[in-house]
Order: sequence, then structure tokens, then C-alpha cells
Amino acid sequence: MTPPPDGPHQETCSEIDFAFRQAGGREAGLKALAGIGLWLPTGPDDYAIPDLSIVDGDYKDALVAKNCYAPNVFRLVLEITSTNWSNDLIIKVGVYAAAGIPAYLVVDRKHDVVVLHTDPEADAYATCVTYKRGSSVPLPESVGVALELSVDRLLDGDED
Repeated sequence: MTPPPDGPHQETCSEIDFAFRQAGGREAGLKALAGIGLWLPTGPDDYAIPDLSIVDGDYKDALVAKNCYAPNVFRLVLEITSTNWSNDLIIKVGVYAAAGIPAYLVVDRKHDVVVLHTDPEADAYATCVTYKRGSSVPLPESVGVALELSVDRLLDGDED
């Protein structure tokens, strides 16, 4: 069984949710949800459970099966690396691109960077930008809100 996320992992999710709400995410008809199932086109029973997702407000209408929702309601998925970091950095890049997820944000605690993948094409993303400490990650317009996230806060959780 996979161990539970550590405290900084959960703090990062909380910080993003808070920033998203302050940026007007709810007013834009969007929701930030932790642990929501994403139905994948890679097989009849394939799904993923991203650490955090930004989805359309009417996502419930896109229920497919097993409490998972169709990829078309997902604006951004976020993964925070832990012990299985290679899954987030390699496997999920292709899977999320194949699903047509517009933006895939990886908080890569193993390498101390944040990586934003955008512009999905087949099973890869055409654009991949790496952000280092001391900078901010601007979320793409496809997310639906204007928001920049601090790399340090994403990597560390809270600034305490």
C-alpha cells in the first residue's frame, strides 16, 4: 500500500487551493479538488488520481465510472513527487498528454524544481518549462484564472 502523503505535500495542496480561490477560481466557474479520479483513454479500466486538479464547475456531469471523470473537464492536474517520483516525471507526462489535459504541473521535490507541461499532442506535451527556486510559475490561460505560484511555496508547502 502506498504510504500517505507527508505534511509539506498536503500543505502545498492547501496553499494552491487558497491561491486559486483568491484569484477568483470559484467565480470563474472552476473548482480545485484534491484526489479526484481522472478517467484515462489508455485502457478500459485506466484512471489516475492526481494530487490536485482544477476542473470545470460542472464536472459532476462528466462521471464515467469508478468515481472518475472524463478528461475534458480537467483544466490542470498537479502531482507532487514522493517515493514514486519517476511515475510523475515520466509515465504520467505521456498519459496526461494522451488524455488531452491542457496543463500538467509537477512539483518535483526530488530535483527541487517545478515543471509545467502544456500543449498536449498525442502522448507528449509540446511545451515543457522548468522553474527554479526564487521564481514563480504563471498558470496558462487554459486554466481559466490568472495566477502565479511561488516555486518555493510549491516545493516547501507553507513558508513556516
